Amino acid sequence: QVRLVESGGGLVQAGDSLRLSCAASGLTFSSYIVGWFRQAPGKEREFVAAEQSFTGSTYYGDSVQGRFTISRDNAKNTVYLQMNSLKVEDTAVYYCAAVLATMEIRNAKGYNYWGQGTQVTVSS
Repeated sequence: QVRLVESGGGLVQAGDSLRLSCAASGLTFSSYIVGWFRQAPGKEREFVAAEQSFTGSTYYGDSVQGRFTISRDNAKNTVYLQMNSLKVEDTAVYYCAAVLATMEIRNAKGYNYWGQGTQVTVSS
């Protein structure tokens, strides 16, 4: 059974940093495209970042480009999202997701495994 578990969320102030983790069981992250998405109340799920499995190519949403970094530790079967210079508008539930292959790496519908989410709240 595949399970993705996010952790590391919390309440921080604008300008602070947080690192989210996503630990996987039941699949080997190194073979999967892994993405981070977020959803704020009343808004659609938004693409944040993704990393290809074998090339290591990374992709970022426009709103987080230059502030967030996705990385993975294959030995720990864990993916990270380092978030720097956090803004109030980054407040959302953050989800990690995985898929073996997709033609739409920025589209949430392309992923078939999801974690339960972790809340990130940024205060002004």
